[in-house]
Amino acid sequence: MKEDKENEQQINVELSEEMAEGVYSNLAMIAHSNSEFILDFIRLMPGVPRAKVKARIIITPEHAKRLIAALMDNIQKYEDQYGPIQSSQDSEPTFNFPISFGGPGGEA
Repeated sequence: MKEDKENEQQINVELSEEMAEGVYSNLAMIAHSNSEFILDFIRLMPGVPRAKVKARIIITPEHAKRLIAALMDNIQKYEDQYGPIQSSQDSEPTFNFPISFGGPGGEA
């Protein structure tokens, strides 16, 4: 156990003021190839015919798997504190939109 702690690297992460503001996204599209996952974070506004990709993140399959694990851990902690998150899949969809960026598809 002590040896594991000695082998851990500490990473200092810098967060600029601009980046700290964040970007709002209410839709994510995910595509993949044999070597990477592409996550497009999109802002879809009511009454606006075009949705804009606000951020694109490209990660390796290994990082994608770690991201899923980290999200699942954080969702569990959130639900333990605030109660279950209501999924839109649990109710009737309020809108239906076909979006295609070409290439392999995914869901979020």
